[in-house]
Amino acid sequence: MTTTEHQRPRRRFFRSVWFHAALALTLALIVIAFVGQPSSSSMAPTLQPGDRLIVNRLAYLAADPAPGDIVVFRPGDDWERPAASGNALAAGLNAIGETTGLRPYVLVKRVIAGPGQTVECCDADGSVLVDGVPLDEPYVVQDLPFVAGDLDCTSTPTSARCFPALTVPDDSYLVLGDNRTNSADSVYPCRGDPDADDGCARWMMRDEVFGKAGPILWPINRWGGP
Repeated sequence: MTTTEHQRPRRRFFRSVWFHAALALTLALIVIAFVGQPSSSSMAPTLQPGDRLIVNRLAYLAADPAPGDIVVFRPGDDWERPAASGNALAAGLNAIGETTGLRPYVLVKRVIAGPGQTVECCDADGSVLVDGVPLDEPYVVQDLPFVAGDLDCTSTPTSARCFPALTVPDDSYLVLGDNRTNSADSVYPCRGDPDADDGCARWMMRDEVFGKAGPILWPINRWGGP
């Protein structure tokens, strides 16, 4: 058999419907594995509802999340999950994504502090403090009301921006949404409660981290960032 005769079955395979179907499926799985969606509007204006992100799943294989990183993670039992979809097809696809790990339910938040650090809010200017140092957060455009001497952490009622000093446990991270007025984040159960203690918070655990949020892939007019 000549070389040409050897090549013919291979060429027929590469031109076949089955090859193209397998290739399309492989590409689809790659896209599903690396593209995520931020949750609602909790990261606005940095991210908008409907933005599709490249999720770098390799970012934290040899490094830990750092303060300021926007991370994608699988929330634990302490975090609320949306009600199950009434659409059978959507529910089935969600179940497959969760089971295979290709497209699990995830949240997108910003890391504020890591293990051993202490976070509280607020100082006299309404800023979040990490280890006693106020954060500069230009990405927070929509914050909860705070007026020193009128609606702050000593007033009655207390500003909803306030939460007690929280020390981040080992292998844990305190994460917040950039849109503080609409973010069910680590300190959501603590906000505005003058009786809250350090047990009110919920943490992003190290083994729940799914990846680092990368560039916006879709829609086209928002390519790039965050």
